[in-house]
Amino acid sequence: MTTPPSAPGTPIVEPAPAKLNLALHVRRRRVDGYHDLETLFVFCRDGDTITLANAPADCLTVTGPFAAALGASGAAAWPADNLVTRAADAFRAAFGVSARHAIRLEKNLPVASGIGGGSADAAATLRALARRHGVALDDPRLLAIAAALGADVPACLLGRTAFGTGKGDALVALDAFAGTPVLLVNPGVAVSTAAVFAGWDGEDRGPLDPADPLAGRNDLEPPARALAPVIDTVIARLAAQPGATLARMSGSGATCFALFGTPAQASAAAATIAVAHPDWWQLATTLA
Repeated sequence: MTTPPSAPGTPIVEPAPAKLNLALHVRRRRVDGYHDLETLFVFCRDGDTITLANAPADCLTVTGPFAAALGASGAAAWPADNLVTRAADAFRAAFGVSARHAIRLEKNLPVASGIGGGSADAAATLRALARRHGVALDDPRLLAIAAALGADVPACLLGRTAFGTGKGDALVALDAFAGTPVLLVNPGVAVSTAAVFAGWDGEDRGPLDPADPLAGRNDLEPPARALAPVIDTVIARLAAQPGATLARMSGSGATCFALFGTPAQASAAAATIAVAHPDWWQLATTLA
């Protein structure tokens, strides 16, 4: 069903929440260079934000605490190497849109951190453009754009708990984990996704049961730890906090997370870790 377009003069604000992999099993390397994965995607209630408005010319403005990490701050021309602008250009080409847009990205999530920041930003851009121009979120052309932008973008476009297979883009939506308190911690170390996958030992350790992700694992933890040994310290700190039910690395790292029984326990853990490691980034939130 086609969605009625929004009023052209009204800015559209679209959240780009942090993505977590509660478990991530790498099954094999594919001939296309990707890996066959089994993963459980969940999304936080907090993250980056995309604001989109019509404009005489395309313009991207990057604000927020991690704007500088993208090599940009303030208003700028349309950088071709940014996932937000690539998403907008692909949308324009696929749907024949001639309108120009001013997009503001509030970058609150650390980059290259395993929580889908760039993928979430691209997906939020696609959702905002779809709302602006009356395109249904399940339009096959929109899904094709998401898949072409990156393996995590389809999951971020869906934006809800899902079991992912293939490259991670074959998705089955699930109803689980909503409202679970979680603490995200990043030690301020960026790790290369390509380098982490290159360090995977190639051993298939078996499938992931989407009904029991807590019994699963993240097969990318060992190679990520080899690149950034501080990940060991982060996971150990999280696991030692009262009320923590699971402590694990997300995606290809270096962000780690812990699930908690109550929001108070997550907040107390955040305070404790902030005292011991004031230079670490963290976010206490809940799963959507």
